[in-house]
Amino acid sequence: MLPFFIDLKLGFPVTEQILFAVKKAVVTGQLRPGDKFPSTRVLSQELRINPNTAQKVVSALVAEGVLITTPAKGSVVAEPEYLGRKASVELLGKEIERLMVEARKLGLEEDDLHAAISAHWRKLDGAAKQHSR
Repeated sequence: MLPFFIDLKLGFPVTEQILFAVKKAVVTGQLRPGDKFPSTRVLSQELRINPNTAQKVVSALVAEGVLITTPAKGSVVAEPEYLGRKASVELLGKEIERLMVEARKLGLEEDDLHAAISAHWRKLDGAAKQHSR
């Protein structure tokens, strides 16, 4: 059984869906620093994905600093790296731009976007508090 929840949806890249699910599990506390992460073989079997795709996911998570891989332990969740507020905001630039384009495409106003972001922020905080109990 995987230590995170994912419901793969058609029409979206599988790798991106898995990366998002793992990162969400980390920020909500479902996965904590030091927790063992499934091997690529287990990941591919549980999600019914190609082993190369599973390897790509693990490699991306290692490259992003979400996981650490060691020969003796395998992959474990890394301690979060804090880059500082300005550097962290800059890293989100591409995602923020994508969000803004989608919001404008849907005809949303800036206030609508702020409200949606605040609601999701509170939702993630609530999930994190549940996992910390």
